[in-house]
Amino acid sequence: MAGRLSVHFTDLPVERVPSHSILGKVTVRKKILIACFLALQWMSAITIAAEPSGDSAALRNRARSLEHGEGVTQNPAEAIKLYCQAAKEGDAEAMYRLGWMYAIGRGVQRDDPVAAYFFTKAAEQGHPQSKNLLPRMGAKIADTPECMQDVKAPAEGTDDFIYTSETQRQLAGMVERLAPEYGVAPRLALILARTESNLNPRAISVKNAQGLMQLIPETAERFNVRKPLDPEQNVRGGLAYLRWLLAYFRGDVKLVVAAYNAGEGAVNKYLGVPPYPETRAYVTKILASYKQEAHPFNARITDPSPELPRIARRKAQVGS
Repeated sequence: MAGRLSVHFTDLPVERVPSHSILGKVTVRKKILIACFLALQWMSAITIAAEPSGDSAALRNRARSLEHGEGVTQNPAEAIKLYCQAAKEGDAEAMYRLGWMYAIGRGVQRDDPVAAYFFTKAAEQGHPQSKNLLPRMGAKIADTPECMQDVKAPAEGTDDFIYTSETQRQLAGMVERLAPEYGVAPRLALILARTESNLNPRAISVKNAQGLMQLIPETAERFNVRKPLDPEQNVRGGLAYLRWLLAYFRGDVKLVVAAYNAGEGAVNKYLGVPPYPETRAYVTKILASYKQEAHPFNARITDPSPELPRIARRKAQVGS
């Protein structure tokens, strides 16, 4: 709605930039950029862009807490993931925050073209600070960053699974049909089902994992599967678990796949893929067919794993 808006200085968020940690050790250009940012935060009157949805606002607010360490352990990398989720839903403020983080190199390598991409997207929605900072980013604008791209299945030609019956083919179709209801990429769901049971709805393992998605009794009960050998109930239970794992590990496919095999507790304990030969072989097999490192997730499903910051640090140390 167009109209006048009165803004009091005390209502505006202020970016905390300690002089000893940033302004004292940066280039003149960066000092100018930070000064511009602080000035824009104190504008006495602004034009508000389209109001974001409640979901994207919740993602952005949590991301901001992680960016600054407000009430939680500071984790810029996790903040960027959540900002991207909000930005994909059209949240201009999240786009602006991403642009700022890339402009000053907070939690990521500084990248002006990527910053320009996010400032441009926010400016297109009328975001005033982005409009003012955009000219300082230079003429080059990056292509769509990976976190803003939709998940795409690998080319169908890479699928070498051989169906041995029409029943298998129909079960595969059911998995692909149900997966989107749970926010799971159909290809990922199908690869898991094939790996777990070879699309055998009556499969029972020595550990009593049952059905197409090989649900152990505890997981079946957890996700309200009353008849684990019923193909559709079993698939829905497996997809519900996958949806939960994707939210818990914030879309990290390797961690999700490892947890599906060994349990999220084991992944937390070992800060990554557990050292079990079976699990490591399982993860390698899945990722050889599903070549995506990240997957969209619904942050409302569950809070993230409390070990994600430590997992990220360990991953950075070992380089995998």
